[in-house]
Amino acid sequence: MPESLDDIKERYEALDIKLEVAGEDAIDPDFLLTFPYDYPDNPAEIVIDTHEFTAVCPWTGLPDTGELTISYVPRSDCIELKSLKYYLLSYRQVGIVQEHAASRILDDLVQVCAPHTMTVCLDYTPRGGLHTVVTVRYPPAAQASE
Repeated sequence: MPESLDDIKERYEALDIKLEVAGEDAIDPDFLLTFPYDYPDNPAEIVIDTHEFTAVCPWTGLPDTGELTISYVPRSDCIELKSLKYYLLSYRQVGIVQEHAASRILDDLVQVCAPHTMTVCLDYTPRGGLHTVVTVRYPPAAQASE
């Protein structure tokens, strides 16, 4: 006999599993490698994107997924792509709010490659009908105008 809606509701309300959430210390910028940019007199904009960025909500442990786009103008070093992939994979179980993830990625990438400019945009998959896009830039707008 199929379950009644009341039975399913009771089972639904009992769903309360604790998903494991790692702290931000699990993000591993040591994965990031660079290589020399041989054409510093010929500025190039490099754009890297992935539709596979995943972190988790720090309160529920449920996944936050989205498209990540990184664009930068290298100074003397370029980001090595395989190392970037491993770095981004280190976010998979990390509990971090959407608004902070883009800034953390920007900070780590700027630290490792010291670009002329960099923009990181995280365009999250809508959750609960809300769509979030977070864009951060280096140098920050205030510094760029000084």
